[in-house]
Amino acid sequence: MRRLLLAVLALSIGALPLRAHDLFLTMRTFFVPAETPVVIHALNGTFTSSEAVVARGRLRDVSVVSPAGRTHPDTTAWQDQGDTSVLTVRTGPAGTYVVGMATAPRVLALDAASFNAYLASEGVPEVLAARRRDGELTQPARERYAKNAKVLLQVGDQRTDGATGALGYAAELVPLRNPYALRAGANTVLAVRALVDGTPQAHLIVQVGGRGARGVRVAPRSLRTDSAGVAQIPLRYPGRWYIKFIHMRRLTNDPDADYASHWATLTFEVR
Repeated sequence: MRRLLLAVLALSIGALPLRAHDLFLTMRTFFVPAETPVVIHALNGTFTSSEAVVARGRLRDVSVVSPAGRTHPDTTAWQDQGDTSVLTVRTGPAGTYVVGMATAPRVLALDAASFNAYLASEGVPEVLAARRRDGELTQPARERYAKNAKVLLQVGDQRTDGATGALGYAAELVPLRNPYALRAGANTVLAVRALVDGTPQAHLIVQVGGRGARGVRVAPRSLRTDSAGVAQIPLRYPGRWYIKFIHMRRLTNDPDADYASHWATLTFEVR
């Protein structure tokens, strides 16, 4: 069986990029002035490039949390620019802002090879192990997935506590302290809690990466949350960072899907 698993994964590498579309909210810089329109890019693909827009009709929620409270921008602020979606928001008073978006679920059917490779590369080994245990490695899969993305902006110089609040999304990452109160370094660590339906997720794999000074790539790495659902993220380099996870479960008696997954990303910048 182990040889079969390795063979299936090897055959599927070419198909993997068709599936692994993360959703990141990002900007050229996350340090922005107060009382100014700013443009946020929704990259549906990787942290540095987008392969498809997110249709306005798929948006379940768009939120901006500022020192003045939580607002929901009109969906007309959501525009397409080629293969990238952009959201223009106007900042208000200085503080740490959270901008979030959640999509409605969609079902995607995948052949066995593509699904197995996606599980192996995107931090869902328990589902892959269950497929191996149950003799399902050669079976296709239908996945109902939804994506949730958050970006933290530092507006002006005043730091506020909005970054440490949850938006109530089906899946999200919540820092336990404001990352804009930190400076990158060998001993700098950011504690982040992984939530699914508001419940901390113990022993969940989260993946971390980013872009350092002058766009140098920060090599991705995988970490596991502890028993309280908290991951300790080392922030050794200044630059733009992302944290992400995929939470997946097997469905039973569902006529449309075999699995349900919730994707979550969090992006921010440290100096």
